[in-house]
Amino acid sequence: MDRNSVNWSGAMPAITTPFRGNGQLDEAALGASIERHLALGATGIVAGGCTGEFWAMSAAERARLIAAAKEAIGTRATLIAGTGCVGVDDTVALTLEAERIGCDGVLILPPYFVRLTDDEIFAHYRDVTARIGLPVMLYNIPGNAVNALTPALVARLALLERVVAVKESSGDWNNFHATLLAVQNQLRVFCGPSSVFGVPAVQLGADGVIDCFPNVWDEGGQTMFEAARAGETVKAAALQATGRRLTDLFTSEGRTLYPSTKAAMTMLGIPGGGALRAPLRALDGAALAGLERGLRAEGLL
Repeated sequence: MDRNSVNWSGAMPAITTPFRGNGQLDEAALGASIERHLALGATGIVAGGCTGEFWAMSAAERARLIAAAKEAIGTRATLIAGTGCVGVDDTVALTLEAERIGCDGVLILPPYFVRLTDDEIFAHYRDVTARIGLPVMLYNIPGNAVNALTPALVARLALLERVVAVKESSGDWNNFHATLLAVQNQLRVFCGPSSVFGVPAVQLGADGVIDCFPNVWDEGGQTMFEAARAGETVKAAALQATGRRLTDLFTSEGRTLYPSTKAAMTMLGIPGGGALRAPLRALDGAALAGLERGLRAEGLL
């Protein structure tokens, strides 16, 4: 397998996982969220990624989330499921369940928390991919996973049979660009922080974008991707500037990304937000008020 084995491209929102107040998955809200994204032109959905709070869910809950997402999407769009775990056996087990459910591919980050060498990271992916059948999108998010997939390591991992794509979410433009140059002939390259530099990423050849901001911002997904790809520079630049301001808003004055995203969804009446999983806590006080002011200033509220 390589980039030509799949047709993945465009905007694939990293969706939130809606929990009820009792902590249970709200499948109706999940379905409504997916319908919204598809109506906005999303070419696919990434369920159970970092935005989806996978790290606070049991393996059984993650499997049920993937199944509920597949039931909602059917065959209308690509479904990529986050199945990365610290251990090989756990990653393989969840990936095989995603395959049984009918997912189109899986998003796998390197083992997290403990610092690993490149050889150890490579061995993890090698051992996982040898036991699965689905195409794999590598996931570089060192800010969360601790371990980074450097451009050189991604090029090495591109030689593994099941690896077809990479989501580059380092937030470092130089690292993104170096990865794109290293593997764009072998792998489909997706820009993670598209709210920050998705437009130049697409202009230089990125196959798509995967971000959390389409959960709250209609034009932040396929609309921005298409403007960048079509060379609509004025429109694309304006959208990129909005994305930059929203990124700053969601991550300043005591706010962090995932609580801000769900709080904004609630304010805007967008389905699929819901409660957070501990240890995250809902925004309140000055942080919540500041988010509301910012959304009003952007004309979203």
